[in-house]
Amino acid sequence: MRIVVLGSGISGLSTAAELLRARHEVIVVSAEPITATTSFLAAAVWFPTAAGPADRVLAWSETTFEHLAALAAAEAPGVRMCASMALYRDEPAIPAWSRSVRSFRQADRVDLPPGYGFGFRFEVPLVEMPTYLPFLSAQVDAAGARRVPRAVRSLDDLADLSPDVVVNCAGLRAAELVGDPEAYPIRGQIVRVANPGLSVSVRDEAHPLGRAYVHPRANDCVLGGSLDTGEWDTAPDPDLTRSILRRCRDLVPGLDGSEVLDAVVGLRPGRREVRVELDTAVLPGTPVVHNYGHGGSGITIGHGCALQSAALVAAL
Repeated sequence: MRIVVLGSGISGLSTAAELLRARHEVIVVSAEPITATTSFLAAAVWFPTAAGPADRVLAWSETTFEHLAALAAAEAPGVRMCASMALYRDEPAIPAWSRSVRSFRQADRVDLPPGYGFGFRFEVPLVEMPTYLPFLSAQVDAAGARRVPRAVRSLDDLADLSPDVVVNCAGLRAAELVGDPEAYPIRGQIVRVANPGLSVSVRDEAHPLGRAYVHPRANDCVLGGSLDTGEWDTAPDPDLTRSILRRCRDLVPGLDGSEVLDAVVGLRPGRREVRVELDTAVLPGTPVVHNYGHGGSGITIGHGCALQSAALVAAL
């Protein structure tokens, strides 16, 4: 079939790759280059965040974990397995995601920074999106996808491409295109600093100043972050930048003095439940498969959602 995939972030490109693998004709439509997508800005460490429902997210997460782990083993550009640690001030319950990660264990006391009495160690995929997203995009092109740069204001704008199916992976715009009142932005601000030699990813989801994480990459560290539901402002907030730096230095004192490179903001596509489903009503005469609303879990569930989207297309 001829399939139009709307969107070129991690969801759109992952879905396009699966459809091409199934030998469909694929046209990828996007108004902006991949460097302008929210996916390109993402810290992109596997960790289920701000997405539901829990059972489907867990299944998608596990599928995506194995896919990313295989990419890391194959030394795909920008993908590696990363030693990680979650910190707690009070004794925590075993988290639901613990069954999905590798080498899960209680952290040793010597690993804990001042102020923390508990922690878990584990290993998860870390994806450097400025490296991996262009690689994935090139794979999609090499597999035969056609690119159409276009600003789409309505799914009707795709009619001249004569699609048999449209796959709606337009992120936050996806909901606007179909009038979905359940969708909303989740503003996320991160700070990039020079990497002082860190290799372990560290997070505290309950820091008094707000959630905090430190994700070391090859040439920098991504520090975060925020989950500001309903906020559309994409200008970095200097006060939030200072707060992020302070809380992340609590997690990793070795960051003190690291050069601040920049602060950036992305708008995650939020929804009470991730929407991966077939819709035969929104575009009369052309079935639409929706794949959006991933919240802060785009890299964590992206491959699993792409597989399900491809399965929905195959069922047609």
